[in-house]
Amino acid sequence: MINRRSLVTGMAATPLIMRGAAAQGAEWLPSRPIRLVVGFAAGGSTDTTGRLMAQALTAALPQPAVVENRVGAAGNIATEHVARSAPDGHTLVVASMGSQAVNAALYRNLPFDPVKDFTAVSLFVKSSNMLVAHPGFQARSLADLVAFARANPGRVNVGTAGAGSSQHFAAALFEHLAQVQFTHISYRGGAPAMTDLVAGRVDIVFSPIVETVQQIRGDQVRALAITRSQRSSEFPDVPAVAEVVPGYEFSSWLGAFAPAGTPTAAVQRMSQALAAGLKDPQIRERVLSLGYEPVGSTPEEFATFFAAEMPRVAELVRISGAKVD
Repeated sequence: MINRRSLVTGMAATPLIMRGAAAQGAEWLPSRPIRLVVGFAAGGSTDTTGRLMAQALTAALPQPAVVENRVGAAGNIATEHVARSAPDGHTLVVASMGSQAVNAALYRNLPFDPVKDFTAVSLFVKSSNMLVAHPGFQARSLADLVAFARANPGRVNVGTAGAGSSQHFAAALFEHLAQVQFTHISYRGGAPAMTDLVAGRVDIVFSPIVETVQQIRGDQVRALAITRSQRSSEFPDVPAVAEVVPGYEFSSWLGAFAPAGTPTAAVQRMSQALAAGLKDPQIRERVLSLGYEPVGSTPEEFATFFAAEMPRVAELVRISGAKVD
């Protein structure tokens, strides 16, 4: 759980932080529907999260929240659109670690500044990956996988959603810490990577839990480990990678940002609504069933969290060797 007092200390100059408005938060109300802009196609993990956010906001505010998909450029099209939108509280970007932090490290000439052009609203959920294998793969456990990969460099094929994806980073960090070498098979998204895993054309995938939970429960793939630091209550029999590879932990996240200059009262009100939504039993159950860890932070907490993410993600990019053409 994030300690608010320690997070705020020393961060007064951070442009993302919205301060001193908790008492004003309830005074702001939207005058028209709130747009939640998603940079990826309908049905993916970011879109699914955006729809949960929309459900939370709609329940708490007098105007509905609607998801708008603006697909392309690894999320950059949607992010730039929100950066250029009116800062009036009616437009948010549903941001992931990839679209907001990874892209900042990968792309040299972004048409927006991921820090200066945005105001943090809420860290909504954290997301982990599941290391899953085809049922016929010879490694039956995580320890088996490490032993086999060390004895056979390059023989294990790992499917990813492309350079800079969470699958890519999770696998690269695993290789770095476990001292193994995989052969990376890059796909145009997580869905085709999972399709080929089920078909047996690749051996393993470090898949976001939300994208593989149905295949796990349907015994189409075998879960070897979870990338959290500890086991998940939803999958108590699946070990954490760190139980075999000390120091390993990989998590991603999804949250909401507003354009820079959005009124403090609007930011606070939307943050409160998102946090309240995660306490609703129906929304919370859905979040947990998808393998997410609910957070629902304040704007101050999210701003500080994001500031710490930038160097962490830059290091992941360096380790992975990810590049864009």
